[in-house]
Amino acid sequence: MGGRGVVGTAGSRFKGACLSLLVALAAMPAALADTIEQPLPWQMGMQPAASPVRQHIDALHDELLVIITLITLFVLGLLLYAIVRFNAKRNPVPSKTTHAPLIEVIWTVVPILILVSIAIPSFKLLYYMDKAANPAMTVKVTGHQWYWSYQYPDQGGLSFDSNILSDADDVKNGDPRLLGVDNPVVVPVNTVIRILVTSTDVIHSWFMPSMGVQEYAVPGRTNESWMSVNHVGRYFGQCNQICGVNHSFMPIEIEAVSKADFEKWVAAAKKKFARNDASGLRLAAATAH
Repeated sequence: MGGRGVVGTAGSRFKGACLSLLVALAAMPAALADTIEQPLPWQMGMQPAASPVRQHIDALHDELLVIITLITLFVLGLLLYAIVRFNAKRNPVPSKTTHAPLIEVIWTVVPILILVSIAIPSFKLLYYMDKAANPAMTVKVTGHQWYWSYQYPDQGGLSFDSNILSDADDVKNGDPRLLGVDNPVVVPVNTVIRILVTSTDVIHSWFMPSMGVQEYAVPGRTNESWMSVNHVGRYFGQCNQICGVNHSFMPIEIEAVSKADFEKWVAAAKKKFARNDASGLRLAAATAH
């Protein structure tokens, strides 16, 4: 009896440990998502949204997922019904029917209604993403082969270059490989920010997944987008337009901070990225990799 009691106690402890482990594993992705702000191994669903634009994109995605799932199940049901009901054994003499006006009207009208139900929210989302309403500040993004330049027109023309870090520096800073940069874009949270994107050489693409922003950088043209970061954190993106041999070495890093910390950063950045008036060269410009 004593042996059974020991076994039972050990079994209970083992079950309790397994349950605790499962709870910890289930909570880990959510906890990490608040700090890392990037996709995680074995993550279900898309990268967490960090802006209103991305939230609207996710909402449309979820709506379309429901619609396409219902369509798939309906078509599958029709196929199974046709296989069972109209097979050669049950219908040795095939039907000679060539027209069914009611069915033809249905299979024309229903897809149109489905497309309209998809088009209306899609157009609304495109309009919502296109232009910022009453932006509080502007950040100008310029693509180069192969790095980014950023300018803050509202902060006295503050500007700097942003280059990829080496693998050793990525490990040192805890950045994802090939996504860390020497000078990240710093923005305040809960602020509507207009993003102006252009290029000096070839077509690039400024892509920030968690912000729901993908804007082409076209030489001789300035495209506009916007974002408003929901919470403090570090976010990563990269150029997703094949722009040359070093295309994969044009990462983007955004550091979202509180409004008070942003003001402190601006004051420090103006000194760090000061220009030499005589030569016109940026004193703290990063070297290209």
